[in-house]
Amino acid sequence: MMMTMSSSSAKMMSIAARDLYLAASTAASLAHFRPLTCSSAAAVPSRLVPQPPDLIGWVRREGGFVHQAVRIGQVEPYGFGLIAAEEIPKGSDLVSLPHHLPLQFESDRGDATHSVLLNLARQVPEELWAMRLGLKLLQERAKTGSFWWPYISNLPETYSVPIFFPGEDIKNLQYAPVLYQVNKRCRFLLEFEKEVKQALENLKPGDHPFGGQDVDSSSLGWAMSAVSSRAFLLHGKELPDGNHANIPMMLPLIDMCNHSFIPNAEIVQGKNTGNTEMLVKVVAGTQIKQYEPLVLNYGCLNNDLFLLDYGFVIPSNPYDSIELKYDGALLDAASLAAGISSPNFSAPAPWQHHILSQLNLDQEGPLHKVSLGGPELVDGRLLAALRVLLADDVETVEKHELCALKSLSVEAPLGISNEVAALRTVIALCVIALGHFPTKIMEDESLLKQKVPDSTELAIQFRIQKKSVIVDVMRYVTRRVKLLLSKESVSTQG
Repeated sequence: MMMTMSSSSAKMMSIAARDLYLAASTAASLAHFRPLTCSSAAAVPSRLVPQPPDLIGWVRREGGFVHQAVRIGQVEPYGFGLIAAEEIPKGSDLVSLPHHLPLQFESDRGDATHSVLLNLARQVPEELWAMRLGLKLLQERAKTGSFWWPYISNLPETYSVPIFFPGEDIKNLQYAPVLYQVNKRCRFLLEFEKEVKQALENLKPGDHPFGGQDVDSSSLGWAMSAVSSRAFLLHGKELPDGNHANIPMMLPLIDMCNHSFIPNAEIVQGKNTGNTEMLVKVVAGTQIKQYEPLVLNYGCLNNDLFLLDYGFVIPSNPYDSIELKYDGALLDAASLAAGISSPNFSAPAPWQHHILSQLNLDQEGPLHKVSLGGPELVDGRLLAALRVLLADDVETVEKHELCALKSLSVEAPLGISNEVAALRTVIALCVIALGHFPTKIMEDESLLKQKVPDSTELAIQFRIQKKSVIVDVMRYVTRRVKLLLSKESVSTQG
């Protein structure tokens, strides 16, 4: 369930964020390496160098294709992106990259510097996969003369993800699941910094992947954020069985396309004629008007992932939701608040317990989480559980398939009184969830009218959207209850 962060955890995360702000140590004296520094977060960050090399020209020189109308320019509010300088017909190739341009972590190289990175990559948890490719990115960033420097120099100097927020703005998010993830990522970076320093200790200069430079949590955080916000999961090398492994890749120029749930472009993977090497390209999915930005759909993600991995929030995101822990005591409190008495929430009957097990709601663990919002509005497992726990007898329930009990579009499968009780419990859960936010939406909107730091503004926007999700669910479910009661009244009068 959502709750405000304890003072001890707030302090710990503040320390972590402070450490992430620290710039990396000064570069080693070796002239062929660049310093691995990182600035604090900004809404529209500058690029790594003030006047980076021409990225479009580099892609073309390396055998890639860029449509004559594609330009790099400022796209509000995201910063640099790709723009159509003139109208582009649907189906046109916009950008195409030959196989050697995407940046990826190759596991089959045998040199000493790579084996150090490979050993470090093995210590990265699967869910933080971006750090693995981030090690390769950091190595290439350090080199003067890196093949990818024209690409890397165009990357943002910093990222607006929460690991770079001041401690107070991490707390300002006010939403426990995201606070937990920020906390976890900060912990990982601080611990991984120790692992990296230990792995680099006493290495010969030629074996050091970063040319003798110190690598700290700030530079690691920059690399992980660069990958998480820009990498694509695409087909890699062909496997013996003829399939291709899916691996993360950074796609120069292509990754400057911003996000939209209504994209005008799409990524396509294929092979050149007479060539077995994979080719990655972006194609116009619709006719693109002059001065229109080129946008891809990053995925049907909630605002948690957009904020954690990309550093922005989508207003009125149709896929946004809030997470709740499925808990009998919480449901008891909600039913009490809704004026419904059901002893079965905390102590379900054996037949009810059996159905809960089918819903994966009978034990502790990740599957014990349910949600409100998103395309379903009410998590199907939660809705089914409420309907079943408020039902009078097993015979009535067994007349229906589990998929029907999980569907909000199936109106009152167990009767109107059962449905009204279930939906009123949902409304009470929404009220409880809203109560865990220290501020109200109107207060947040008032704060946004003041001049606040960029990270504070982003944190406030995030929590406004979370509260809006809850309010939207409450409004919908309340209308549904009123409609059901009016039908029941007509039925009674008839």
